[in-house]
This record gives sequence, C-alpha cells and structure tokens, in this order.
Amino acid sequence: MKTLDKGEFPYQNLKSWFEREKRIFPWRDNPSPYAVWVSEVMLQQTRASVVVGYFTRWMAKFPTIESLAAAPVDEVIKMWEGLGYYSRARNLKEGAIHLTKHHNSLLPSDAKALSKVKGLGPYTIGAILSFAFHKKSAAVDGNVLRVISRMFAFEQEIDLPSTQKWIRERVEELLPDTESWVIMEALIELGATLCGKKPACEACPVQDACQGYLLGKAENLPKRKKRLPSIFLKRIVPVIYHRNELLLQKQEGKKVMAGLFEFPYFDEERHLKTFYPGHLQKVGNLKEVEHTFTRYRARLIPTLWEAEEKKEVEGFIWIESEAMQKLPFSSGHRKITQEVLGKHANLTHGKF
Repeated sequence: MKTLDKGEFPYQNLKSWFEREKRIFPWRDNPSPYAVWVSEVMLQQTRASVVVGYFTRWMAKFPTIESLAAAPVDEVIKMWEGLGYYSRARNLKEGAIHLTKHHNSLLPSDAKALSKVKGLGPYTIGAILSFAFHKKSAAVDGNVLRVISRMFAFEQEIDLPSTQKWIRERVEELLPDTESWVIMEALIELGATLCGKKPACEACPVQDACQGYLLGKAENLPKRKKRLPSIFLKRIVPVIYHRNELLLQKQEGKKVMAGLFEFPYFDEERHLKTFYPGHLQKVGNLKEVEHTFTRYRARLIPTLWEAEEKKEVEGFIWIESEAMQKLPFSSGHRKITQEVLGKHANLTHGKF
C-alpha cells in the first residue's frame, strides 16, 4: 500500500470539480452551526434527496436551538416521522436542552465540548467543526471511507474501528491548511456521486492519485464484513375502534420505536381473543404493509375490528381518529393509519 502526501494530492482538481458539480441543498451556502448539526444528523443513513423536505420543514418548525429545546417530545418525533432511526430525533431534542442549559443555546466550537452533546460522534463533530466553524477537522462518513479506502488501496474491512481510525488519520493528514472545509465537503460529495458502490473512475477528478484505480482494484474496494441476514417477521395488526376512537399504544423506554404510536400487534390472530376484554366484531381486512427496521423485515397484516363496548386495556389508550393526524407513528403503522383516516367520515359514525 502506497502512502500519499499533500504534494501528490490534486487539491485544485477536486475543488474545481466540486464547485462545478456539487448538488444544491438547503443546508449548504453559509449554514448556521445549528443547521449543520440538524442536516448532518438527518443525513445519517438517509439519502440526501429524502432529507431535503424534512430539513426544510424542521427548520421552519424549530428555527433555533431554543425552540427545539422547548418543543414537546411528541411534536419533535412527529416532525421526524418517516425518516427512521428515531433515536436521532430524540438525541437532537436532548442535545438542544443540554446546549440551552450549558452553552447559552449555541453549539460550541471545540471537539471536547461537542462530545458532551447527546448523539454527537466523531463524524458529526468533525462535520460541525469543519462546515460550521471552518476548522481543519476530518468528517469521515461512509462516503469518505469508500473514497479513502480506494485512494490508498486499503484492503482491511471498513467496518472495523481500527480501519475507521486509520482512515480518519489519513484524512487529517491530507486536509490542506487553506479552505480545508471545502476539500472535506468535496471528498464527501465525491463519495456520494462518482465514487459510489460502482465507481465512475473515468470521470473522477483525482483518479491520478487513486491507487485503487491505478491498480485496477477500485471496483473491489472497500472490503466489508459479511452482513448478518435479515430477520423476517409476520405480525397480525388488529385495528380496534369504538365509534370514532381507536385503540393505540405508545412505545416507551429504550425500544427502537420509543416515542411512536402503534396499533396492537401479535404473531398470531388467536391472541386477540385474550387481548381485548370485550366483544369484537370483525369488519374486514386492510392492505398489507411491509415494514423494514434495523435487521428486521416485518409483514404487517392489518384487520379492522369494531368493539361493542369501550374497554380499558393495560398499556393502551383510546384516541379520537381526528387527533391521530398529529401523532407520530412508526412507518408501517403510519401507512395503516393513512388508510384508516381515509375512511374517517364513516369511522366517526362507528362503521365502515
């Protein structure tokens, strides 16, 4: 594996390409530290094209750290609805509270202080320091891991912490003293566009410095650990209503779906008989839904039931159908909710 020093790196080629080809996003062009923080958290494991609408709505709803800190958690989760990995939204909320208490509602400009903000890891800290404060700081995400592993023809698995540390050190060494933040963002952009899963090496502005390209190894890099197989789930989802109210549960604690509302669900339909203490009349079936989260792929099979009497069920609450529009749901149950609310006029009369 060949080393690469600053004298060999084509900075001007990369900068010119970036300034010419970079995509237009609302979080670019003179962003505030808060906007950088929000955008970088949203962009974790989410395509930039998907993030645009969420970012715009979020900044309109919570334009400042103070407004985010003061907002109800349910409102914050609702604004995140559909983005997945909801711990990111909860961490933003907790981080805003921390900044309001300890930093006058401002993001600090040093790594040690940023590390105490909930949810900020090495990448996000590096991105805030680089893009918001124009400091010479490495922001190594999946795109940069891919670019640098190819540039150095590095064949260790990029999932390993030791590999990520090594790549972060190489980025820190490569960043120039002048406009380091431009080169940092250009490396991310390169990985997100030309240097993707299948690299477009012929169009790459830094191909002459890329050992992976020169050695004919680019398409086989980076190396990754074998991923664990998906776990398939089948869930019966009874949508139980009485007049214009529906029975829902709010996930609590440290669960993946904490803070989100869901209908009851079971592995088998027979559990419904012991779940609800009153008489239920099956009204019909709703559209099946596919729901993917972490390693799980769930097949949701929703059915519609009318309760003869409104009974209390431990861990569940009755909510009026009109109020459901303001509640955050997990993505699979949100699709079910949309179908149910599409029949809202009939539901308010207690029938479909």
